[in-house]
Amino acid sequence: MKLLHIDASILGARSVSRELSALIVERLTAVQDTHVTYRDLAVATIPHLTVATLPTAHPASKMAGPLDSIAQTIRDDSDRMLQEFMEADVVVIGAPMYNFTVSTQLKAWLDRIIIPGTTFRPSAGGVEGLAKGKRVVIALSRGGVYAPETAAASAEHAETLLRTMFGFIGIAPELVVAEGLNAPPQARAEAVAGARSAIDRLTA
Repeated sequence: MKLLHIDASILGARSVSRELSALIVERLTAVQDTHVTYRDLAVATIPHLTVATLPTAHPASKMAGPLDSIAQTIRDDSDRMLQEFMEADVVVIGAPMYNFTVSTQLKAWLDRIIIPGTTFRPSAGGVEGLAKGKRVVIALSRGGVYAPETAAASAEHAETLLRTMFGFIGIAPELVVAEGLNAPPQARAEAVAGARSAIDRLTA
């Protein structure tokens, strides 16, 4: 099995999403031989999307014209990110919610894998996802409480974005959510414990 592990928190060792994504990887790799590829998007940052930074497989990448050596290096890394995703059987993502949505680092990575002709294509019904069969497990951390039926639910744009983007390419992601992390210590500890219990229940 090939597993791609992505972290996107800027908080380093204090990050709950990093802690939980590591536990998910540990859980999913416990019962079989697994090759793990790891990307820390907060350490090895990637540029925001331009036609020059698009993977070569994206039709719009040709609009950039000839690239200099620096731009080509960035394009090559975009190509690797797409290849890593396409080759992975399982993708585990540590996704913190910042300012009501995913981190800019994670959005930049997502922009490298939503590629027409590679991960989706037009179909008679609208769009066909071409990444079916992959398993995506996301550890989502939120400082506030944004669950359905709560007062802040309409301000939640991280889980909804992730479900939409992966659904668009044919994947129904599994989410482990730890929220209310800005609460007093006991409530925070209970939220993290609940997420750890959910990880223990994941099918390995």
